[in-house]
Amino acid sequence: MKRLLGAFALLAVALGGGSVEARVTRLEIADRQPYGTFAAGDYVRLDGTVHGELAPDGHAIPDLDKAERTKDGKVAYAARVILIIPADPAAGNGALLVDVPNRGKAYANALYNSPRTLPMQSGNLEPGTGFLEDHGYAIAEVYWELGRGADLPAFTDPDGKRRFIEGVGFAIVRDTADFLAHAAADAAGTRNPLAGTINRTLGTGKSQDGRFLKTFLLHGFNVAEGRRVFDGLHVFVSGAGLLPILQSGTGPHSSGDKTPNFADPEFPGVNDGPLTIGEIVKTVEARGEVPPRMMLLNSTVDYASLRASLGRTGAHGTADLPLPANVRMYDVAGSSHVTVVKAESCERPPGRLDWAPVARATLQRLDGWVERNAPPPATRLMPLQPATGDPNVLQAPKALPDAVVQVPQRDADGNPIGGVRLPDIAVPLGVSGGQNAPLTTFTCSLVGANRPFARTRDGNDTGLPSLAERYKNQQDYVNRVRVAARAAEAEGFLLPADVAVIVNAAAETPLFGLPAETAPPR
Repeated sequence: MKRLLGAFALLAVALGGGSVEARVTRLEIADRQPYGTFAAGDYVRLDGTVHGELAPDGHAIPDLDKAERTKDGKVAYAARVILIIPADPAAGNGALLVDVPNRGKAYANALYNSPRTLPMQSGNLEPGTGFLEDHGYAIAEVYWELGRGADLPAFTDPDGKRRFIEGVGFAIVRDTADFLAHAAADAAGTRNPLAGTINRTLGTGKSQDGRFLKTFLLHGFNVAEGRRVFDGLHVFVSGAGLLPILQSGTGPHSSGDKTPNFADPEFPGVNDGPLTIGEIVKTVEARGEVPPRMMLLNSTVDYASLRASLGRTGAHGTADLPLPANVRMYDVAGSSHVTVVKAESCERPPGRLDWAPVARATLQRLDGWVERNAPPPATRLMPLQPATGDPNVLQAPKALPDAVVQVPQRDADGNPIGGVRLPDIAVPLGVSGGQNAPLTTFTCSLVGANRPFARTRDGNDTGLPSLAERYKNQQDYVNRVRVAARAAEAEGFLLPADVAVIVNAAAETPLFGLPAETAPPR
C-alpha cells in the first residue's frame, strides 16, 4: 500500500568544529506492508526516503563548503530508510534501535533474529525468530553509504573530477535517529510515525558499521539539538579500527569499503586513529559530552585477522588499558567474525559457533543499563599472548612500530581460554575459532574454521581425546550442556529462551551414532 507520511523538520547541532544548522526536511514513505504478529503485537514495515539539509560551513565535515547548494543556500542529501515498528507504536518497549547497514545491507535481523542452525546473512529483512519484535523494539535501518542507498552531496574538483562528500553519512544517521526519537510532526502537522513513544535510542553496527559508530562518536556526531543521539551503542567485531569516510571520494563506492587484510596489510585509514575505546571516550568527555553506554563484542577470529588486540592495548606493548566506566567489552570464545553454513572457497569447514544468543542477551542487558541503570555483566575477555611473526596472524602495520598484535591463549585441545563461554565451547564437540585458508581470501580469513573431535578412539589420529573418551554417554553430554547454559544465563550472556534451544539441540545431537530405536534398518 502506497503512502506518503510527509515532511519533517528538526534542528541538530553539529560536530566538534562548532554548531551548524542541520535538519530532516522530508521523510517520504512509499510503501507500508504488514510485517507479522509477535509477542508485542502486530508490526509493519515502512520503506521510504529521508531528505535533509545542512548549512555549508561551521562544521567538521570536510569539503561541505564546496558542495552544490539548494536555492536556500543549503546542502541537500537523501537516503533510503526502512522502519520496522509496531503497528500501534505505543505497544513498543520505548526503545528505538537504529541499525547502520553494512555495505548497503541491513544487519539487525542477522545479529538478533538469527536461528541456531540457519544463520541469517546481512541484507536479510525477514523476521527470523522475531526476537526484536517480540521484545517491542522499533527498528530503523538508516542507509548512509555512497553508492548503497545514500544520495550524497558532491562537487567538482579543480581536475574536473566529481567528488562525493562521504562524511555526510554521519549526519544522515544522526539527524534521522534524532528525528525519529524526538520530533512530533512536520511543519504541516503530519506526525512522526514514532512520535511520543521513544524514550531511549540504541545504535547497533557490525564490523564496518561498528567502526562507523566509533568514528561517529569520536568526531562529535552523537549530539543533536544539544542532546545525546544514542544513549547506548552495541558494537560488534569492529577490531581496533575507525571508518575513513571524513573525506570526499570519487565512488562508485565508499572510502570505507575496504579494511587492512592479509592481501593488503598496510591499507591506510582504519588503524591510523585512536585504537582503543578509552581514547575515544576521553575525547568525547573533553568536549563536555556525556558518552553513551557501550558494549563492544569481539570474536576469536578478530584477534588473528583484524588486530582486535590493539583495541585493548593501543599502539604500544601488550598490557590492556583500562576501560571507561561506560564501557563493557566481551570476547566470545571460539566465535568467527561471520557465521556461514558453507565457505566453498576455503580449505576447511567454516566455524559454526552460534553467537547470536550472546547478541540477544547483551542487547537486553544494554537496554536495561540505559533504561533502568541495571548493572550489566562485567567485562569478560580472553587472556592473550604475542603473535609476533606468526604468518597466520595479521601483524601490526608498519606505521605502528611499537604495536604488538596478540591472539587468545588456548587450552590443550586448541580451544581459547576465558571470554564468554557458550556451551559450544564449554562442552566442546571440536576445536573452534581457528584460522581458515587461504588467508589472502578475505572471506576465509573471517569465517574461521571448525575441527570436530573424532567420535571414538578407533582410528583417531588427531592426538586429541575422542568424544567417547570425553563423555560417558549422550545423557552425560546433554547434562554438561545444561549446566554450562545455566551458568551463562546466570552471568547474563544467555536468555532463558536460548538456554532451552541450546539444551534441546544437544539432546538432538547423537554423539555416538543414532540410538538403536531410531537407527535405519539394515
